[in-house]
Amino acid sequence: MEEQNSRIMIDYVAHEADMAIMERVNSRLWKALLVVIVLFVVSNAFWIWRESQFEDVITTTETVTQDTGNGNGNNTFSGDFVGGDYYGETNSNTNTNKNAP
Repeated sequence: MEEQNSRIMIDYVAHEADMAIMERVNSRLWKALLVVIVLFVVSNAFWIWRESQFEDVITTTETVTQDTGNGNGNNTFSGDFVGGDYYGETNSNTNTNKNAP
């Protein structure tokens, strides 16, 4: 038996035409890839710029009213902005008799 040649022969002109088509397709794909990369970078830069326009501001106001009765005005505050012990005075109308039994 005679072996068959497994190679398929095509015309040189047909091969050159196919290669020219592939070169144009590859060129278009590279251009499209570069456009996509540029758009991606521009899009991310826009969103970074847009988000940097805002500033998160948290304002906390606390009003405390304390009735100390006849005691002193020792107050202990603990919070985000106020901390520690504050020894103040209270206005109390008490008469203390130091000579009482």
